[in-house]
Amino acid sequence: MEINRLSQLRARSYENMLAVATCNYPENVPDCNGKSTVFDGVAYLPDEEESRDTCILEADGSEGIYIAELDLKQLRDYRKSEVHGNAYRHPQKYGILTEMKVEEPFIREDYRR
Repeated sequence: MEINRLSQLRARSYENMLAVATCNYPENVPDCNGKSTVFDGVAYLPDEEESRDTCILEADGSEGIYIAELDLKQLRDYRKSEVHGNAYRHPQKYGILTEMKVEEPFIREDYRR
C-alpha cells in the first residue's frame, strides 16, 4: 500500500475512533507492495501528554499471516471521552452536504444515478 492510502486509513481510524484493518497483496504481485496494516483508532492515552501512533501493525511486503491484538476496552473508553463522534453534531447545518446537485468542477459525464 502506498503512503497516501496508508495516510487515508490512519485518518479514517482517527476521525471515526475505530479500528481499521486492511490487507494487501504481497510485493511480488504486479502493482502491489504488501504493507497490510491495523490502526487501533486511539490517538491519545489518559496518562500521556502527546498523541500516539495508532498503527499497531504494518506488515512488510512479504506474503504471510499477521496478527494484531486490539485493546477493545481501551478503544471503548477512548470513544466515551473524545470529541469526535456525534456528541457535538449540528445536522441542521449540513444541508448542502446532502443535496443531489453536482456543480463544476465535479460534474462527470460517466456518472450514473
